[in-house]
Amino acid sequence: MSKIQDNDRLYLFLRPYVDWIFRRSYRNFRYVGKENIPTDGAIIFAPNHTNALCDAMAILGIDRRQKVFVARADIFKDPKRAKILNWLKIMPINRVRDGLDEVRHNDETINKAVDTLHDGVPFCILPEGTHRPMHSLLPLRKGIFRIALQANDAFGAEKPVYIVPVGLEYGDYFRMWDSLTVNIGEPINVTAFVKAYSMEHPEVTYPQMILALREELTVRMRQLIVWVPDDEHYEENIAKLLPPKKYLPRWVVVPLLILLLPLFAVSAVVTIPLWGMRLVIEHKVSDPAFHNSVQYVWQLLFLTLTLLIPLPFWMFVQEYVYQLRSLKR
Repeated sequence: MSKIQDNDRLYLFLRPYVDWIFRRSYRNFRYVGKENIPTDGAIIFAPNHTNALCDAMAILGIDRRQKVFVARADIFKDPKRAKILNWLKIMPINRVRDGLDEVRHNDETINKAVDTLHDGVPFCILPEGTHRPMHSLLPLRKGIFRIALQANDAFGAEKPVYIVPVGLEYGDYFRMWDSLTVNIGEPINVTAFVKAYSMEHPEVTYPQMILALREELTVRMRQLIVWVPDDEHYEENIAKLLPPKKYLPRWVVVPLLILLLPLFAVSAVVTIPLWGMRLVIEHKVSDPAFHNSVQYVWQLLFLTLTLLIPLPFWMFVQEYVYQLRSLKR
């Protein structure tokens, strides 16, 4: 019987293109700290969750290895959609908001996650459990720690289990073609952590171990992002923490925009399906945090169908609009 982590020829064939399109969606895209990724054990990536599908795509592109993800269980209810998600190496997981009875069904997902890790395939779970387009961090859910501890119990004696904290910093949560920095932090060696903590606290219980791991991961994730702990004064605090963006001076931008206006008009016509779909997305999707994700998937499919012909035009349109928006700041 095939497993979700097994190689798939079509998946492997399409993967470089998918990663490439995602990188091209940002003017400034970089990974920082890739040297922190362990090479001697099972890896669980733990990124903050601020930008829907784009968060998972950022983790997928860290290296060439395939990875297995989890997503909220309700999107798997349609059998056809569930089949596609499984092919994309995404497993369902129930959240507390789905009800305690549903959460109890997570045992199968946890077992599959442990099996994935045992086979040497990295696993990714967004431990906040829900996305929020803010420079903050929601309380971490227990799922990631249950997976890590169960994996450690299953094969920790063979190889260590690591949780790798990741901080995703977007220049703009609601529009692509800005910036994305993926900060990879120092991993938690769960195997060593459990051993040391158990020696220090001989009577430690399973829930206490989860709380200890959660506290450690929370601290490490906060160090990788611009973190604003106070929601009430969020806008005021974020203005102090984030440096102002650097734009070209107006005396340079305005003449360039005028000079390139004819090319922009041609590019806009060529890429009508792309920017037209963006307008539809912004109108139809109530949560703006999903705009980037849907736009990425759309341009991924559209550019494939048209053999990449509109790509340079689309990139020019995005750059032109980006510079035009900078004049308003």
